[in-house]
Amino acid sequence: MVHHAFTRRCLVAGAVCLALVAGRGDADAADTVRVAFGDIATVETLNFLTALERAREKGLDIETTFFKSEDIAAQAVVGGQADIGVGTPYALIQKVRAPIRMFFQMSTLQFYPVVDAAAYQDWKDLDGEEIAVHSRGSGTEAIMLLMAKRNGIEYGRVSYVPGSEVRAGALLQGNIKASIVDSANRRLLDEKAPGKFKTLEVTDVEATDEALYANTDFLEGNKEAVDTLMDALLATWRELNDDPKVVAEWREKYNLLPDLPEDLEGEILPYFEEAVEAGVFPDNGGSEEAARTDLEFYGLAGQLEGDPKGLKVEDFWTFDPLNRALKRLGQG
Repeated sequence: MVHHAFTRRCLVAGAVCLALVAGRGDADAADTVRVAFGDIATVETLNFLTALERAREKGLDIETTFFKSEDIAAQAVVGGQADIGVGTPYALIQKVRAPIRMFFQMSTLQFYPVVDAAAYQDWKDLDGEEIAVHSRGSGTEAIMLLMAKRNGIEYGRVSYVPGSEVRAGALLQGNIKASIVDSANRRLLDEKAPGKFKTLEVTDVEATDEALYANTDFLEGNKEAVDTLMDALLATWRELNDDPKVVAEWREKYNLLPDLPEDLEGEILPYFEEAVEAGVFPDNGGSEEAARTDLEFYGLAGQLEGDPKGLKVEDFWTFDPLNRALKRLGQG
């Protein structure tokens, strides 16, 4: 039987997604920037949703679609059904050699592997067991694969369950016993079931969690639209890093996640305070050095083929839009 609060969160997320899509559904595709997000709209997306609203205020027509997984969102970009995607499609870029490139580092990884303490106590206990991650090719999968490699184990099965709070709800219900969640949902698990779950240690993991990516033809042919979005993103990220409490003001001003359950409202400030302190949201949208770190991380995790040192950053990233934005707004 599904817990009512868990069901309510899923319905709320679905309603938000439909509202965001419906709000721009009648726009001419040629004049609209179509953004594909491979996740549900939740607390941790408030800064991104704010940046989109700010870009709209500057005249940019944006249609946002929330897909059930990152790989489906990426397929939409590759297939031309969307212009800009959100995720880290390193493996897809290498596999299909599609002319898409990442161009803005939205966040770095900050996730916590969590297990049911009655079943598991350490990484070795997960040998041959099932785990749940966000989606194929995601940062959550990469972390879990890398930790398996470091601990000399192999999972019995990897399940794909999009949405950190969805995985947290499944953990609380006992539907899964080993997964990986963000900081807000780690705290939620501790509050709802004190002592029931154990967080496994993760060390030396630094890589991109979410990035913006697009077809190179789109980036070249729509510079004005891309520049408007980039300015909104950088300004929002910098204000957030200066004062995480500003998220509450943004949420009220733009009426973001209006039906968020009350128990999740209390997670907004702690999540962003912790994330800002950890440097999750880069002030300058990433760098070539950060991209090289990604290649090493996703290579070690087994999501990229070949020696990471032999991979070229320019095969996965373009920094032209970012460099233009930094020239306009400064280095921060």
